[in-house]
Amino acid sequence: MQILYVLIAIFVFGFLILIHELGHYITARMFGVKVFEFAIGMGPKMLWYQSKKTGIVYSLRVIPFGGFVSMLGEDPKADREAHPELFSDIDLTEDDGTVKGSLAACPTWQKLIVNAAGALMNLLLGFLLMVILTCTAAFSSEGVRLGSTVIADFADQDAPTSSYAQGLRPGDEVLAVNGHRVHIADQMLYDIMREGDKPAELRVLRDGEELCLTIQFPTAEASGQILGDADFRVYAEKERSFGTIVKHTFYKSVYIVRMVWESFFDLIRGRYSLEAVSGPVGTAQVITDAAKSGLESLAYITAVITINLGILNLLPLPALDGGHIFVNLAELISRKKIPPKVTAAIDMVGLVLLMGLMLVVTFKDIFKLF
Repeated sequence: MQILYVLIAIFVFGFLILIHELGHYITARMFGVKVFEFAIGMGPKMLWYQSKKTGIVYSLRVIPFGGFVSMLGEDPKADREAHPELFSDIDLTEDDGTVKGSLAACPTWQKLIVNAAGALMNLLLGFLLMVILTCTAAFSSEGVRLGSTVIADFADQDAPTSSYAQGLRPGDEVLAVNGHRVHIADQMLYDIMREGDKPAELRVLRDGEELCLTIQFPTAEASGQILGDADFRVYAEKERSFGTIVKHTFYKSVYIVRMVWESFFDLIRGRYSLEAVSGPVGTAQVITDAAKSGLESLAYITAVITINLGILNLLPLPALDGGHIFVNLAELISRKKIPPKVTAAIDMVGLVLLMGLMLVVTFKDIFKLF
């Protein structure tokens, strides 16, 4: 049975990579860019098919992590060495060695769209999964409902350290936590959790009056981090209308984007150690555990991972889509083209550093399995 969950994890990875690369592929074809190969996975080809009409190779590779869309113009020099037959009937430009029909020859705004399309497809998939999960929670026959920010009751209100003892009451509607406006239970619980062992500043609405409370919530430890633990339950939303579903879908997506973004900067600031970072192996383990818990848990983890992929790929780092987008934006602002040799060199350095980090994290994940 374990092998089934491993296969599910590999399938989820492959699906998210497929969605990402489809964004690059579709926009490249839309702008007339010559595509050599559409690959899922890395390493040697395992299965492949070459279209007789377009000559594009569609391949499935041995290592089930990563993927790429190989396009004319990404590396003009390498293109000439690997595909000399393409240059017999394509006019060369004289300024920078690019060729018509290549990505390098496209207007900068088109290159920007091609580079951003993969990450945007991941974010769109995450939003669609959130729509499905929200509808499932709202209309489940098991009575699962969408959580509001109105306090229902407490785990142990008689405890001297409970949030009840510190002033929180049933019926209080939490409006903000530490200055962050909250609209749904997920947002509120995330802000409480994030504070760890620090007191949380809550702005609540009680009997039509706004109050400010300072609450020290109980704590729990996970992955070496101290997290705040809300000791209360909330009421479900009164209505299961279209507007309520849209509201929860939007704010669930927003809070996950914020969670990914803040986690990245927390790692840079040293709040989280390298132990808290997961590579493909660690992520596969998370997907496997979610699959064991059921389809809904698997869909939620998939949504979180695809949004994570989208956000991280938009970061302005060399070798990532965000690095290319940064170059495109610089060219649009300065109206000067950055030489391909410069961007290729930056990408190479970024790729080496990125692969080094991935190796370290992957070995760490593997050792944790034993």
